[in-house]
Amino acid sequence: MSRKPTKGYFVHGKFVAQGSELDLELKRELKGSDAPSRTDLKRESAELQKLGEDLLLLRADLLKPLDLPEKLQDAVQEAKRITNFEGKRRQMQFIGKLMRLLPPGTPLAIRAALDEQHSGSAQETLNLHLAEQWRDALIADEDALGRWLGEFAQTDTQQLRALIRQARKDAKPGKPGEAPRHGRAYRDIYQLVREQLTTKDNAGATPAAHTP
Repeated sequence: MSRKPTKGYFVHGKFVAQGSELDLELKRELKGSDAPSRTDLKRESAELQKLGEDLLLLRADLLKPLDLPEKLQDAVQEAKRITNFEGKRRQMQFIGKLMRLLPPGTPLAIRAALDEQHSGSAQETLNLHLAEQWRDALIADEDALGRWLGEFAQTDTQQLRALIRQARKDAKPGKPGEAPRHGRAYRDIYQLVREQLTTKDNAGATPAAHTP
């Protein structure tokens, strides 16, 4: 028995079956409809699902101001507690459904909060690296202390000088050929520098290059 041929037509050399998703999209375009296509709806649904998953990683201080619906907040907290893979998957699907019920502006606010969290993490990482650079420069370079005090005049100069002297003393090898040692002063300098760098007004300060 011969199979009944599929009804359709060709557009730019491509066969379009009647009733297919592409056929419906083309008909909407011909009608000038602004209604979202099925593909657009699927994409939006997937994006909201992913955004719901990202909510689990959002810090509490950024999550609270969003004033999300209580049901969504409870669902997020429950998802954090679930360890079973299948249970987690079902819970995330539920969160995705709740995300699709949010007002249009709420997903934008969630993305902004996630961006803020990411930006803060990047700045913290930068400050960690800067603290290491400053610590090493202060110990190795006699001029580094002057550069530091030029940018952080509020520093306890006497304390920092004492820490630098002790760190240099600790770093001297006990025997020829031994690697430099790092004592408490080495760690205390790092902590002091890091605290200063995390101060809002001074977050961008960087040490000048050290020339041996």
